[in-house]
Amino acid sequence: MENTENKTNEKLPERTDDRLINIGKKTFISVLIMLFALVAAAIALTYVLPKGAFGTKADGTPDYDVYVRLENASGINVFKGIFAPVLILAGSDGLNVIMLSLFLVIISGAFQVMNDVYGIKSLVNVVVNKFRNRKFLLLAIVSLVFMAFGAFLGLFEEMLTLLPIIAILTVSLGLDSFTGFLVSIVACGFGFSSAITNPFTVIFASNVIGVNPMTNVWYRIIIFAVTYALLMLYVFAYVRKISAHPEKSLTFGRDETLRGRIFGEVTVPGERRIRTAYSVFFAVILATIIICSAVSAVRDYTIPFLIVMFLFGGIICGLISVGGKFGAVMKSFLKGVLSALPSVAFILLASSIKYVLEEGRVLPTIANEVNGLVTGGNVFLTAFTLYLIIVALEFFISSSTAKAVFVMSILSVLTLGINKEMLVLVYTFADGYTNLLFPTSPVLLIGLSMIGVSYFKWLKKSSWLFLLTAVMVAGFIALGLIINY
Repeated sequence: MENTENKTNEKLPERTDDRLINIGKKTFISVLIMLFALVAAAIALTYVLPKGAFGTKADGTPDYDVYVRLENASGINVFKGIFAPVLILAGSDGLNVIMLSLFLVIISGAFQVMNDVYGIKSLVNVVVNKFRNRKFLLLAIVSLVFMAFGAFLGLFEEMLTLLPIIAILTVSLGLDSFTGFLVSIVACGFGFSSAITNPFTVIFASNVIGVNPMTNVWYRIIIFAVTYALLMLYVFAYVRKISAHPEKSLTFGRDETLRGRIFGEVTVPGERRIRTAYSVFFAVILATIIICSAVSAVRDYTIPFLIVMFLFGGIICGLISVGGKFGAVMKSFLKGVLSALPSVAFILLASSIKYVLEEGRVLPTIANEVNGLVTGGNVFLTAFTLYLIIVALEFFISSSTAKAVFVMSILSVLTLGINKEMLVLVYTFADGYTNLLFPTSPVLLIGLSMIGVSYFKWLKKSSWLFLLTAVMVAGFIALGLIINY
């Protein structure tokens, strides 16, 4: 009898075996095939493109202004290319890849616990009760907040921590998980592209090229406002469509299951205690993100801080919620960790593409070609060519700061007929939206996997949004040149 009671006490309330993050087999295989194909194409490029290397400064850092052709160099060893997803862990980007992977599995575990102890239900119910009849207002507010995170603080990867809650919030309002993805991850990415004081694009690129990042900030504020209006147009059009025809939702089947499981009539013992614990937890998380973004000395440690906080905070909040049932909480945490492992494979493969091109010594050649293509000529043609080149580089180098050093160092010594503030603006445009478009963006792949949408469905669904965005960007670049921004 005693053993039976102990077993019962180790169960979470009304816990199910469903995973909060669940990547479908079809989605996993299709994305895996696509990424393998991209890695294979990168390997082939190392045998097709000329090899080269950057010069070296006196302090040992790369001199991006000097290009040396390597006549007798060969492409990357095929076996090295095949095992790139493993070898990258020992490379220059290895630590970042490991941190992002850890970040994903830990927050997945923490959110699974939060889901199983009804922490998400407890928090979301409060918001739902206040905004049940004002859905569009809530969507507009959430989108604006997430866009501001991207535009002012340069947050993107960190926002994955909030996606599960925002997705469940939108589901509870009678909408769908995809709407939650739009008003959080997509909104943050659009904020990144319409950046005002983003330290990773505007400020960093301005410092590299030697200009004041606050010069003509009014123009970037206008861009932010227009971008926000464009995103809201897309979000509201989608919401009206699924409100009239729910079956047209990209996440219809998944959300029906989620709605019944999370928001059924379930009595949760100690709901106030659960809500208080998680409210304090997320207030601390948000404060940490803001402080780390504002203080340059700790900015590079944001992800490690969040990993530690979600690991211990997620488990502690789970224990508080269910009265100290450690075994049950850890079982739930492990379930969340396991559900995130397929996305780790996506991260490793997507990051391998840059590794292959670097090891194959063709990235310096690409940089040298950039130099030749954008030097001199009509300023409008130069600006648009530069934009397209940076967009292409984004496919291979997703890190904003890495691209800023790589691109802006070269541009700083060229005679282009374009002022430096305009170069920073073009760079910011090209860097941001592509994080929501290219399959080499880990955040995009992880976010889509969290809501159960394949990359190809997203590409099809978002096509007209990005076409309108391209027109808007072209207009702002042309106007900036005309007014001598």
